[in-house]
Amino acid sequence: MTTLTVYIPADAAALSLGADRVATALRHEAQARGIALDIKRVGSHGMFWLEPLIEIETLKGRIGFGPVRPEDVPSLFESNAFAGGEHPLKLGHVADMVWMLRQQRLSFARIGIVDPLSLDDYLQKDGFKGLRKALQMSPAEVVAEVHASGLRGRGGAGFPTGVKWKTVHDAQADRKYVICNADEGDSGTFADRMIFEGDPFMLIEGMAIGAYAVGADKGFIYLRSEYPHAAKVMARAIELAEQAGWIGDNAFGPGKHFHLEQRIGAGAYICGEETALIESLEGKRALVRAKPPIPALHGLFGRPTLVNNVLSFAAVPFILAEGGQAYADFGSGRSRGTLPVQLAGNIKRGGLIELAFGITLREIVEGFGGGTASGRPIRAIQIGGPLGAYITESQLDLEMDYEVLAANGAMLGHGGIVVFDDSVDMAKMAKFAMRFGAEESCGKCTPCRIGATRGGEVVQKIIEGERVAQNIALLRDLCDVMTAGSLCAHGGLIPNPVLSALNRFPEDFAPAAHKNAAE
Repeated sequence: MTTLTVYIPADAAALSLGADRVATALRHEAQARGIALDIKRVGSHGMFWLEPLIEIETLKGRIGFGPVRPEDVPSLFESNAFAGGEHPLKLGHVADMVWMLRQQRLSFARIGIVDPLSLDDYLQKDGFKGLRKALQMSPAEVVAEVHASGLRGRGGAGFPTGVKWKTVHDAQADRKYVICNADEGDSGTFADRMIFEGDPFMLIEGMAIGAYAVGADKGFIYLRSEYPHAAKVMARAIELAEQAGWIGDNAFGPGKHFHLEQRIGAGAYICGEETALIESLEGKRALVRAKPPIPALHGLFGRPTLVNNVLSFAAVPFILAEGGQAYADFGSGRSRGTLPVQLAGNIKRGGLIELAFGITLREIVEGFGGGTASGRPIRAIQIGGPLGAYITESQLDLEMDYEVLAANGAMLGHGGIVVFDDSVDMAKMAKFAMRFGAEESCGKCTPCRIGATRGGEVVQKIIEGERVAQNIALLRDLCDVMTAGSLCAHGGLIPNPVLSALNRFPEDFAPAAHKNAAE
């Protein structure tokens, strides 16, 4: 009997849209028709508006269908879709879809294709090629390769990854650590989760290369508590990688060990800041540390510690496998390589795309995203999470580039883009930014702890039309204090969304705007 093979995402986004129910419906329908069925669970290709997107193995390759609901399953069998028949939900070869063809997938090349917990699948798709090459080089040569790639931190500041690695490599200590910051808390971001759920061995490989390069024998993955599916997949992936000898005792040669452990956070946004994360890993309250000393010299338990986020570590296997220059050949200016961009908010086609730096925001939001889901005009987008600046529709021709965005008062952050149509009230968004900042503050420094609280109150007074001019002046002064006086980037960046809303959408802060709304 011929076995029918169907690929269904086990990604959390697909699960939330009914992927498990579709899998169950397929099993029942196949059983009723006497058809042998093999369901393989994979990651998501990132086209969330088409989830659950299933792929059927045919003589012509894997053919996609979506979005598939349980009630669509009988018609898939009746139309002979499994043998290449036509069906209204038929998408064709997923790799040939325009959404996919226009991307440059380096880190996300395997996601949606391989079984995330199959080492065989991973190895067949160049898995551990980078680690193999790294182990044939000296640690200093590995660091030099990462530096040559131009890779920069994918968390916010865009600090050169090679410089950070060299600092830890050169540090003298009896022990060093590697930490992956997977506390993905920015609004509109999900790239880390997709890697955990779709290609966890890639992250393990990137961390192993980092550990070898800097001389660490212990690594920690700090994952946000809101990702239970990701945690389960990664825990199993670590077990499998250790059983196969890629990590664990003697992983880098006789007497050269690397053990990896996953820790789950407790839901604090501030743990995305590396020193607060380290405090949490040490079993303490997540309070931001003053710098210097920097974690690269005095980090976890006082030892030199390499801290990178998921997207930085995920880029490393390609860099070592193909060479730093191959990675640097993508991008523009000082922004080299690719960036996984996450489209969310009021967007017609939300999801994840991986693109070389230099593409414009308009190409992303309109070309890939298709504009707003509501069909109304775009009024604002926020880049870089809840502490990122708002930009206007007239600025959509800006390039996705660290320096270009910084020059225009914005930041790249984790690559999340949240879209708003013309019904948004930007004064209320400014109030939300202050309230969010106050709730997520670690409380250690006064400008952040008190400033964000008072800031939310001031914005509310402006909304209510109370002494608007004076309160706007007060708000600007308060933002200056927070920017200059906060201990870490959390307090220092809260003014970004507030001031960008105030400066670019001043009409929303005028008394008439809220009077008319109230009427």
